[in-house]
Amino acid sequence: MAYEEEKKKLRGSICPVITPFTESGDIDEKTFVELINWQIESGSHGISVTGTSGEPSSLTIAERKRVMSLAKETIDGRVFFTPGTGSTNHDETMELTKYAEEIGADAAMVIVPYYNKPNQEALYQHFKTVADSVEIPIIIYNIPGRSAVNMEVSTMKRLSEDCPNIIGVKESNKDFEHVNRVLLNCGRDFLLYSGIELLCYPMLAIGGAGFISATANVEPKKVAELYNAWNDGDIKKAQDLHFELMPLNDVLFKDTNPSPVKVALGMMGKITPKLRLPLGLPSAEIQEEVRKTLLDLSILSEETAVG
Repeated sequence: MAYEEEKKKLRGSICPVITPFTESGDIDEKTFVELINWQIESGSHGISVTGTSGEPSSLTIAERKRVMSLAKETIDGRVFFTPGTGSTNHDETMELTKYAEEIGADAAMVIVPYYNKPNQEALYQHFKTVADSVEIPIIIYNIPGRSAVNMEVSTMKRLSEDCPNIIGVKESNKDFEHVNRVLLNCGRDFLLYSGIELLCYPMLAIGGAGFISATANVEPKKVAELYNAWNDGDIKKAQDLHFELMPLNDVLFKDTNPSPVKVALGMMGKITPKLRLPLGLPSAEIQEEVRKTLLDLSILSEETAVG
């Protein structure tokens, strides 16, 4: 299987949808379905769940599977679906990736294991074992700020050569030299997605396939329009949207993701802004910054603001 069709399809603005909770801390399935439908209606090209924004380390394996299956059922083929299936535990990663294939996900996003700090050879063996166990396309999720280890380009190149179903990477990596070298070494058809909000537009310019931006949770239409503008050759519009979104990108990362995102969605009346411990809501000062930014960008009005 060459995965050429998948490489053509899996492009655009992929929203890493948050996992909403009720006040009692249970998964709010009704709200989750509403969020996915809103994303699709707003123009997002793809949906991801149980990535960083979905608080996967706060979910049980059974809960992660439930979120994945409910998302797949709700999407119903309208856009592509790439759930996060990685974990700090190898066997759990295998189980969740096989489950993503079982329910018919378009690809699985597998994070570089966090906390463990594996060396590069161990990373290679982990990802190769996972990739060899399934036929579903695999997108590496490289996020050194959270995992405390960076997958080096040489390791990524080995994996792209040895595992045909490893077709791309989400780079939450602020080192722009590194992401340039990913495409140079892994091939220009290797799918490169930005996971850094301020690099969403720049990565398109070097041949990126799109982005997986937490900001899309709050402003899906404009985040998707940025990709559409670039894809249509309207560089001026893409640049304008890049700079227009910067204040929102900045404020949504004033505290650990997805805390400010959930605050924003709460103010918009979309969710109950609840996180599971050990994560918690940001300070009152940051919450006020979020509110002001939403008002300044006309995402909220004084009349519609909640809380």
